[in-house]
Amino acid sequence: MTQRLLTAERLTKRYRRLTAVDDVSFDVRPGVVTGFLGPNGAGKTTMLAMLAGLVRPTSGRVLLGGTPLRERPPQARTIGVAIDSCGAHPGRSARQHLRILAGFARLPRTRVEEVLELSGLTDVAGRRVGTFSLGMRQRLGLAAALLGDPEVLLLDEPANGLDPEGIRWLRTLLRERAARGRAVLVSSHLLSEAAHTVDDVVVVREGRMVHAGPIADLTPAGGVWVRTDEPGRLTEAVVRAGGRITADATTGRYLIDGLDAPVVADLARRAQVDLHELTPQSTSLEDVFLELTGARS
Repeated sequence: MTQRLLTAERLTKRYRRLTAVDDVSFDVRPGVVTGFLGPNGAGKTTMLAMLAGLVRPTSGRVLLGGTPLRERPPQARTIGVAIDSCGAHPGRSARQHLRILAGFARLPRTRVEEVLELSGLTDVAGRRVGTFSLGMRQRLGLAAALLGDPEVLLLDEPANGLDPEGIRWLRTLLRERAARGRAVLVSSHLLSEAAHTVDDVVVVREGRMVHAGPIADLTPAGGVWVRTDEPGRLTEAVVRAGGRITADATTGRYLIDGLDAPVVADLARRAQVDLHELTPQSTSLEDVFLELTGARS
């Protein structure tokens, strides 16, 4: 399987004097969940629409498996999209809406029942969409995107309106898709949730990309916090191993830099130093996001 299932290649979109997306390039890899992060107005929705083939770029191109997307006929089995609302007529039931979509895509009706169950909507499938809550409409939009069991799933803020149980369900769904070798690109403002869900991140600001890569590179480890009643002996062991240790008078803890948590634990064991706390410190995704997008001075 190609390591670049979906590729944005120097994509630009202009609306008269407004440049919504400006020369953006990145890859969406199979088998991982890619988070698409940026403040409101950063161009995320426009970018997703170009990747889905719903909006034609002013310049640049989208590649799917190495082939220009415009040269491949649209298929539900190729790309599944959930952008904005679910798009269902409020007078139709969820089941009717999905059956219509399945008919257009030449998919079997049995698939409708499968995605209704997958999205947790089986019990309300006969209800009119106009009576649905925002969370239920989000689930219906996801069900529609999943109809063709697509290679690529493009989701715009899918957690909006979901309760905690729904967010956990969504996280599991996305991880399972990735585990099956599918590619997932999901935009989100829920940074704490993204930190637990995504493998790669693409960060955009004012239509331009400011970072793309594994999330582990964006939030590297930043030391190890420890608490001990024997700081002298621990300091000797840490310094001998090439690390640095700094006392925090406010909390009574010590920050060790240059060594990871397993090494610190082993040093303490060998020096017969009791540790009452051993906590790896890392830069939060929120802190990095604010720095990259200029929201923090």
